[in-house]
Amino acid sequence: MINTKTLIMGSLLSIVVATGCAVTQSYNEEELGLRKVDLYSEKTVVGEPTSYSTVAAGESKVIQRSYENAPPLIPHDVEGMMDMTKESNACTSCHLPEMAEAVKATPIPKSHFFDMRTQKVLTEMSSARYNCSACHVPQSANEPLVKNEFKPDYRQESEKSRSNLIDNLNEGVR
Repeated sequence: MINTKTLIMGSLLSIVVATGCAVTQSYNEEELGLRKVDLYSEKTVVGEPTSYSTVAAGESKVIQRSYENAPPLIPHDVEGMMDMTKESNACTSCHLPEMAEAVKATPIPKSHFFDMRTQKVLTEMSSARYNCSACHVPQSANEPLVKNEFKPDYRQESEKSRSNLIDNLNEGVR
């Protein structure tokens, strides 16, 4: 005679197999992912055209940060400004704190004047921070491929347009 344990296990296995076999919908390669093209070939892949801001620096609208202390997007035209070296950086001519107020630019935050390795405040911008485009990117007018329902939560209203990272860098680490 079949014991109860074997009967229950056999029933559960039958349900699992029946459920797995009941799936009838299948997808072809062009329906998978965001690209909607053959996954095995790059021949038909065409990127969406990107429309960057052409507004001159100083005339652009400051964009709210995506979240607290997020690197802000660049709201102005960057044509001719992206060739950066430690010695030559077009961004610093307007965004260094001593210049920013006069030209109404967002000043480079204190965290860029801090050496993370030595934990010391610097008198000039850290040489590790000269490549602005490593974190900051131009704003584009493209629509997102996927709906984003993220809502940032700022502790202070000023954090929507200014960084306070240096003040809470080690928050939660102690």
